[in-house]
Amino acid sequence: MEITQDQKIYAEIVQKAWDDADFKKELMENPKAAIEKLTGKKLNLPEGKTLVVKDQTDESQVFINIPAKVNADDAELNDEQLEAVAGGADPLTTVTNWAFNTGVKIGTWLVS
Repeated sequence: MEITQDQKIYAEIVQKAWDDADFKKELMENPKAAIEKLTGKKLNLPEGKTLVVKDQTDESQVFINIPAKVNADDAELNDEQLEAVAGGADPLTTVTNWAFNTGVKIGTWLVS
């Protein structure tokens, strides 16, 4: 699978936070400004949305991220994906994989 531009930027942000304590602090306090400063590009956050950054580097804690629910009713699966569901694969996993693999925007907020 090809890495998207958003994934590359996300990896850059994480690496910078791991390597630079000052950047990590700024990212935690004002994520939008920190990311825009790092990338030199404006974030495309939907109106009314905020960006939340949580430091998950404490190995004594385990985090669970509950993403937005995917509307599976609007998904059109290809023959391979339909076969997987018919063969007993979890439909939600199949639809989620379809969404990511076909570039459907599920909460995309990174820079343009």
